Amino acid sequence: MKPIIKWNRKHSERITQIEQPAPNPRLKNLSPYLHGGSALDLACGLGGNSLFLARLNYRVKAIDISDVAIKYLQEQTIKQQLEIYPHIADLTQKQSLNVKEGSFDLVVVTYYLDRTIFPFVKSIIKDQGYFFMETFYKSPLTGDGNISDDYKLRPGELLSVFGDWKVLFYEENEREGRQTIFCQKNLPRKEIKGSISNNK
Repeated sequence: MKPIIKWNRKHSERITQIEQPAPNPRLKNLSPYLHGGSALDLACGLGGNSLFLARLNYRVKAIDISDVAIKYLQEQTIKQQLEIYPHIADLTQKQSLNVKEGSFDLVVVTYYLDRTIFPFVKSIIKDQGYFFMETFYKSPLTGDGNISDDYKLRPGELLSVFGDWKVLFYEENEREGRQTIFCQKNLPRKEIKGSISNNK
């Protein structure tokens, strides 16, 4: 099945099940760092993160492969009069994204993994800008057969890739099988506030 067909089906189902898409809880908890500016929400889905960021005075460019998701977000943007600019794009075709280096104060990626995007993300964030990512990882406590290991991070992977940035939050939740990072670009000292948690 083509990715666009799969995601259109999933988002069509979700639209009937939710009243309003919610932002990622860890991103929401980091709101004291989020002071507005330009933001990019990659693989935005129905736009829970985009809507949240726009209410914090971000101008949000939201990108997803699903035309169903983008249409829904466009409708919400107009309805709520928010500064969100939804675009349909395949993130594996980065040259088509029309994004310049050093153009965003914040980039957000949740539950999408393409390791080739890491250098791209590093290049498009402004100096002292922020990056938030959360997705599945290979937790010793979860063996979810529905998700291929190809779409799971290795333990400590985000910390390794972004360890040269200032890491403000990092967590591996073993029970939920997710890995989360929030970091700031090009600051000399690394400060980690987070944990490895199995929530037993």
